[in-house]
Amino acid sequence: MDPKGQRAKKGDEVTEEPAVEPVGEVSEPAEEPAVEIEEPTTMKPLDEVLGQAEKAYMAYMEAERAVGRIYKENELQVAVAYKKAEQQANRACQEGIKQALQMRERAEQQARETHQKALEEAEQASEAAIAEALRIRDESITKAWKVREETVEQAWALYSKIIK
Repeated sequence: MDPKGQRAKKGDEVTEEPAVEPVGEVSEPAEEPAVEIEEPTTMKPLDEVLGQAEKAYMAYMEAERAVGRIYKENELQVAVAYKKAEQQANRACQEGIKQALQMRERAEQQARETHQKALEEAEQASEAAIAEALRIRDESITKAWKVREETVEQAWALYSKIIK
């Protein structure tokens, strides 16, 4: 038997089916060839049946290759979609980190300003308390001096009366 067709017996004509050329890239799976149902009274020659079988097999193989290509294309599309999703997630993460760092910087700046303001207020309160303490001390010393002066005058006045 010849794989491309079958040779006839001696004395008969040799008939060969032309080789089936592979079909170019198929965007959709190939349709199955329609199977003709013959009436039992008419029989096709074996060569024709084998040729049809070979064509059907070639169509099957091409369909299988087309399915393989489609699966590979799908795999590439999924990989591209994954990369895009990964990049988008990375960008969102980086943006979130950037915003968090900006918020932290603003909070630190606000804390520094609040701290500085608190230091200034504490300094002012301290200075005011010190000034008040000094004023009270001066008043107390002045009062105490007056009391001393009055006491000394009274003592001298009393002493003067006694001595005279």
